[in-house]
Amino acid sequence: MLALERIPDQTGYLVLTEDGAVLTSGGDLENDERVANIISSLITLTTKIDSKAFPSHDPFDKISIKYKDHCYIVCLSNKKIYVVKRSLPSPTMAIVEQQLIVDV
Repeated sequence: MLALERIPDQTGYLVLTEDGAVLTSGGDLENDERVANIISSLITLTTKIDSKAFPSHDPFDKISIKYKDHCYIVCLSNKKIYVVKRSLPSPTMAIVEQQLIVDV
């Protein structure tokens, strides 16, 4: 069992090679080649960022892509790309009741 399966609130994961081929997957991202291609393209795009505009030559540590109810977290380690899809808690709305104050 991969450690990715034990991440709280994860609904799926992908482990990709540097060129974007799926090594392992599970949950919502089981064999999801479409997401693998999008993530691979995103990583390729980060290598083409203008070094004059962003002078740091360090590769990224993590990319987070956040949606209303879920997010994708992308990390690089040991020449592999790790992608985890996590569900996000739904925003709760506070209901404030007004109390009527009567002066007597």
